[in-house]
Amino acid sequence: MAGNRRSGRRQGADASPLRLVAIAVILIGLVLVSLRLLPGSPFESAAAAKWGDAGTSTSDRSTGSATDRSARQPAPPSPSPSPSLEPLPFVAKNLDLDIQGWYSWSVLDRRTGQIIGSKNMGETSTTASLIKSWIVADYLRRTADAGQTPSDAKLADATRIIRDSDNTRAEQFYNQVGRDASIKRLISMCKLTDSSVAPDKGWSRTALSPRDTARLGNCIATGTAAGPKWTKWLLNEMKLVRGAGDFGIRKAFPASEQKQIAIKNGWIDRTKEQEMHINCLAIGDTWTMGVMVRYPIDLGYDYGMKNCQKITEALLRPGV
Repeated sequence: MAGNRRSGRRQGADASPLRLVAIAVILIGLVLVSLRLLPGSPFESAAAAKWGDAGTSTSDRSTGSATDRSARQPAPPSPSPSPSLEPLPFVAKNLDLDIQGWYSWSVLDRRTGQIIGSKNMGETSTTASLIKSWIVADYLRRTADAGQTPSDAKLADATRIIRDSDNTRAEQFYNQVGRDASIKRLISMCKLTDSSVAPDKGWSRTALSPRDTARLGNCIATGTAAGPKWTKWLLNEMKLVRGAGDFGIRKAFPASEQKQIAIKNGWIDRTKEQEMHINCLAIGDTWTMGVMVRYPIDLGYDYGMKNCQKITEALLRPGV
């Protein structure tokens, strides 16, 4: 009996350390579990972190551990500012000039494609000789596309059409490029929106708006109209316009700048309508411009030519 009691005490004494170890293991396990559920702990589980983010509002996170973590991240670099473009020499404004009849204007920024103009810049008038810039461009591009080079005589004719506005030679070129078909190409290739062909009525009756006139200028300047081979040549010829056709837009600029502006103008007395139609196209380094005026025929050519310049002067930025 006594022997059995001594044996029981030894068994109880041996069990006590085992219970202590078991209790310690359980406590350590509970501590580890707590650490895994504690946000920000190095033992934090992915599930706990996800739950913590989902269960915390934006305002809560702004003062919690998420903010502490984001504060340690480098700030993203600030975007570089876009370089600003030099302003065009024109200021968009509503004009109220003492001009009889109808007038309209438009300017296209060649760098951005943006167009400004009068409220009626989409209204059309007959182009007269202004359209010769397209007729020559169409001839030169088509000749190059056919793998041919214009003869010296043909280039001399083209010079006379542009510089001197020769009507006879313009008619010959117009026949060669297909007459009305050429104007249809103009509208399509230069993406005109207001203009139209005058079927079987000749190049002079082509209807263009000031907005489309500016687009035509850009079409020439970009090389679309005359093609890459002849664009520089055509622009140079347009800078050398002389005689009766040298009026309008570029005359509003300082003399030192005028010869750097390419132009082609049109002027005609329409006896059927008893109107004068005066039109101006100009191409600068960063812009193109179209101005059109229409007024009673008895006021003569000079009235419209001067008003084309007057309209441009009213739109120039101070200091130009």
